[in-house]
Amino acid sequence: MIAPLADRLRPRALDEVVGQEHLVGPAGTLTRMLGRGSLASLVLWGPPGVGKTTIARLLASQASLEFVQLSAVFSGVADLKRVFEEATKRRRLGEGTLLFVDEIHRFNRAQQDGFLPVVENGTVVLVGATTENPSFALNGALLSRCQVLVLKRLDDAAMELILARAEDVVGRRVPLDEEARGTLRAMADGDGRYLLNLVEQLAAVEDPTPMDTAGLSELLSKRAALYDKDREEHYNLISALHKSLRGSDPDAALYWFARMLTGGEDPRFIARRLVRFASEDVGLADPQAVVQALAGWETYERLGSPEGELALAQVVLYLGSAPKSNAAYTAFKAAMRAAKQTGSLMPPAHILNAPTKMMKNLGYGAGYAYDHDQEDAFSGQNYFPDGLARQNFYTPRDRGFERELGKRLDHWSRLRQDKKT
Repeated sequence: MIAPLADRLRPRALDEVVGQEHLVGPAGTLTRMLGRGSLASLVLWGPPGVGKTTIARLLASQASLEFVQLSAVFSGVADLKRVFEEATKRRRLGEGTLLFVDEIHRFNRAQQDGFLPVVENGTVVLVGATTENPSFALNGALLSRCQVLVLKRLDDAAMELILARAEDVVGRRVPLDEEARGTLRAMADGDGRYLLNLVEQLAAVEDPTPMDTAGLSELLSKRAALYDKDREEHYNLISALHKSLRGSDPDAALYWFARMLTGGEDPRFIARRLVRFASEDVGLADPQAVVQALAGWETYERLGSPEGELALAQVVLYLGSAPKSNAAYTAFKAAMRAAKQTGSLMPPAHILNAPTKMMKNLGYGAGYAYDHDQEDAFSGQNYFPDGLARQNFYTPRDRGFERELGKRLDHWSRLRQDKKT
């Protein structure tokens, strides 16, 4: 039986690994580590199909260690105990063990703690592979004993190199025109193993006539984009959307919005984040921003998917194009800090209502100046608590509508100072 193409093309040396030169190149981290003869326990973090298992196998071979593989999905405490016992026996014979644990993030806290003694005393060199952010997925104690290495998503050049290698093994070029060839690489979404699986399907096509993109799409089902609404990719994409909006790049923001939708994100979550952005990052530079965001959300609720998603796209474009100011956001945070620091200071007596005689006798409302009766409808009185100096929380930016607000506040500040003197 012929082995799968992914197995036949598995690199036999570290310098054959594609797309991870920062780790396995001449000056790569792993190259230097092996050169020093000091292979540490590692956590390999990266997306699927970028070489984590392959690198672990090659490290074991190059460091002359016994390669032992476990999957956290299918293994339990008994499996770990057996592996540790076997590694202890090898160590007594002067032999080392590289324990590769695939999807190590799926082990619970107690199971992860079980690695600590055998890693500390050198019984095993642990190499864990994970697609999840180790900061969230792994115990701090285990992380402190391992070096985290990030594997990159394979770029288009790396995917073309893998494709060319596959064609050499298969013995013929895949039957695609240049545009469809690029589409094939894009369909694999940075996953080299998935690309090789697609090539195997194309190799079975007997007609050598090059297919166009439409023909390729008919032959192969499109891969779902890497996206997990409960895990890191969810937060990565909403962060990318938010920062693209903040950077006034509506095209990039629209792209990340589309990525989230194609990944299956709930449009209501995106709508809620857009309303938040309108308040936090646009604010009073464009008071219509929050109105537009709410209107887009309401339109989506009335129309549903997919028609309502256009309204959210419109909001994305509006917010990306709007003038930006976080002055309201920073003012609110500053006011909250001051409120917590000053405790229960009373308002000044002159702005308190005096519905009873006793309260009038205590001076409530005494000296209050009704602003509408004043020149310019502005009294300039103090409204902060007695004993608390006047605070300046809100400083409008010189952008959009806040430019006008700044002029108003400057005008009132001058009037206040005039009345004071």
